[in-house]
Amino acid sequence: MTEVLPKAGWTQRADLAALATALGAQNIRWVGGAVRDTLLGHPVKDIDAATPLRPEQVMEACKTAGIRTVPTGIDHGTITALLDGGPVEVTTLRHDVSTDGRRATVAFAQDWREDAARRDFTINALYVDPQTLEIFDYFGGLEDLEARRVRFIGDPHQRIREDHLRILRYYRFQARFGADLDEAAEEACAELAPTMKGLSRERVAMELMAILALPDPAPTIARMRARGVLPVILPEAGTSQIAALQRLIETEARFEAEGRALVRLAALIPAVKGVAESVAARLRLSRKDRDCLACLAGARHADGDAPKALAYSHGGTCAAGRLLLIGADPRPLEDWEIPDLPLKGGEIVQRGLSGADVSRMLRKVEARWIEEDFPGRERVLGLLEEELSDRTTS
Repeated sequence: MTEVLPKAGWTQRADLAALATALGAQNIRWVGGAVRDTLLGHPVKDIDAATPLRPEQVMEACKTAGIRTVPTGIDHGTITALLDGGPVEVTTLRHDVSTDGRRATVAFAQDWREDAARRDFTINALYVDPQTLEIFDYFGGLEDLEARRVRFIGDPHQRIREDHLRILRYYRFQARFGADLDEAAEEACAELAPTMKGLSRERVAMELMAILALPDPAPTIARMRARGVLPVILPEAGTSQIAALQRLIETEARFEAEGRALVRLAALIPAVKGVAESVAARLRLSRKDRDCLACLAGARHADGDAPKALAYSHGGTCAAGRLLLIGADPRPLEDWEIPDLPLKGGEIVQRGLSGADVSRMLRKVEARWIEEDFPGRERVLGLLEEELSDRTTS
């Protein structure tokens, strides 16, 4: 019986139909996440296509049809078609010539099944005819999808040896789509976990943060630690840190707070600034994320007492994260715009102070302004008068 993809909004797009016409209906199939997510009834974000045409042929056909393209990964057979509804990656069918676990040397192919065989999981190797919406399933992906089973194509050990990052991808996909665990996959990931040491830090960070961004990554993270996978990429995450992540996710749910991957990463490491900086450097996080992770690792024991004061000192993003990390409510910071102290140093100079005394006075007034929950300018001027009076009488 021929399986057909249910009609979805994206399958009716005129710009996608124009791309299929440009390449020839026999030369293009939709593949990967868009197919999988449509079958699951999930929103579709990105559209990917496969073709037996070589990259230069794809670009020429698109040019003739008036479709702009960008050679985003032409060495590996990928060009991006810039369509009205969003970019579409079109990749020439491939087979692996050699792999070393970090990168692959590929050759272009003409056989759809051969292309499917080099993919990671059966549920990601479903192809769809753009006109008839017929599904081409070479390795039992439809059955696995129905069973909510994440299974490697062929031998899990071989698939992982081809690309060691597939260990982390397995855990991410299993958390998103899996129900029962695939024991063969679990054992292969555990056995080959040490091979991840050779991966680029950026690729590891990307997958780890994607796992942490899932609705509830705690059970998956705990299993990764139990299987010896997590210690390879994040040895700082011990039993107490796993428990802290679980508490954080429970706190997020209690206060209906957005689950942020960086805050969850902070839960998985000791609350020590130096440790946070080391982890951020190892994972090659951006400067912004490095600074935020270090801030999140700051002292947390009294953070819940004055959320706005915390936000004023460290910024709203770090403050909200630190509140969640100690189980406190971050909602007082919602829609609160961090104010500027309504007092300038020049105004203090006009009152007769100079040099370092101006800075000291500004800090004293600011401290009391924060303590009184950021009152308006009139009260700030009153605080200045009080401090000046105390200075005169002391």
